[in-house]
Amino acid sequence: MFSLKEFLIREVKPALGCTEPAAVALATARANEELPPENIVSIEVNLSDNVYKNGIAVVIPGTGGARGNAIAAALGVLCGKSSYSLEVLKDCTLGDLEAAKKLLQEGRVTISCDPSKHGVYIHAKVTRGFHWASVLIVDEHTNVVEVVKDGKPVFVDVIRKSQEKLSPFEAMEKLSYMELIRTTDEMDEEDMEYVLQGISMNMEVANYGLLQKNNDGFSFGQRMRQLLKEQKINEDLGYFIRTICHAAADARMSGVKLPVMSSAGSGNHGITAILPVALVGEALEKSKREIAKALVISHLSTSFVKSRLGRLSKVCGCVIAAGAGAAAGITYLLGGSAEQMAEAMRIVIVNTAGMICDGAKETCSLKVGTGSFEAYLAALFAITGSRATVPQGILHPSIEKTVDNVAKIEHEGMSELDRVIIEILAKLQPEMLEREAE
Repeated sequence: MFSLKEFLIREVKPALGCTEPAAVALATARANEELPPENIVSIEVNLSDNVYKNGIAVVIPGTGGARGNAIAAALGVLCGKSSYSLEVLKDCTLGDLEAAKKLLQEGRVTISCDPSKHGVYIHAKVTRGFHWASVLIVDEHTNVVEVVKDGKPVFVDVIRKSQEKLSPFEAMEKLSYMELIRTTDEMDEEDMEYVLQGISMNMEVANYGLLQKNNDGFSFGQRMRQLLKEQKINEDLGYFIRTICHAAADARMSGVKLPVMSSAGSGNHGITAILPVALVGEALEKSKREIAKALVISHLSTSFVKSRLGRLSKVCGCVIAAGAGAAAGITYLLGGSAEQMAEAMRIVIVNTAGMICDGAKETCSLKVGTGSFEAYLAALFAITGSRATVPQGILHPSIEKTVDNVAKIEHEGMSELDRVIIEILAKLQPEMLEREAE
């Protein structure tokens, strides 16, 4: 049975930095907690293609620009705390970073990719002295299903292993969109206050992005604000939304040590699903409860798309899933019906379905900005009468079938995409490491 409260607890949560290397650090930190404080012999991590791709080049928060799964794995052992969940590295210091780099230089950290594994899959093994411990995370970034020490199980998720209970993410795949939207009636005061925390959390990161001095050549939020100031583009709510969302993603992807409220396992999904809805709600002077309900609609709609596409996808979930989610939430604030929310989602999906995910890095800010802007525009289209009546291309009058069509492209039409992207990133990695060392 689907529970809105359980959904919010599991799918909407604070995360520090990109969630894939954060989950890698969570796995090594949890394994390390089983071991005595003896010399670190080795840290071995095996990843799915999606986790490997997303973590290969992204900046780790609080490291001054260090990138990748390997440094995250080492930091997880040196300073990670699994009780912090996806904020596992929030105690990281520059001293920890130097120690982590030393482990890498000594060849004690190994990251491998298993191309037969997809979605969230992380197996980490840490050896200290004569003892070792391993941790397996699957399906969700914080879903530890097995802990083993010196060959003996310490923890096994028995319920999960027996498949007796579906997670909210799995359960929603069996619901129609209209059934899912009706669950918003379950929202209580506690849920309302919880989802509203996402606004202040993500706005703090956006404000940091607007002010930070960054020499990476990007900073799209600052550039958008300057273009608006110089009247090279006209000031309106759509461009303001885009500016704020660019800035939040700029800060997050360049390694700011501030958490964001994530959605469907991704911080950038959280930025796209939350900030456009909040900014429209503020502009329309909506009540806290109305904005909170719109945010719940946005989170549910985002996960509705992701439940069909997969937790980690070859297409850009920030645009296609979270953009569709934000469009539904904005449509609600504009007075739209559930049918108009579905129409706004269809518009975003058919408009952006070809956008690929080429791993997490600073230019994800461009996609977050695009998803946020297109969400606002799609909601306006839906409110002013756009309506899909006949199938065309991947568009279907049913939101379920439209999402299924994109999922078919994801699963069948793009089967080789991640392999190709990983090959490209692997060729670039020596150059990235060389620049990082300069």
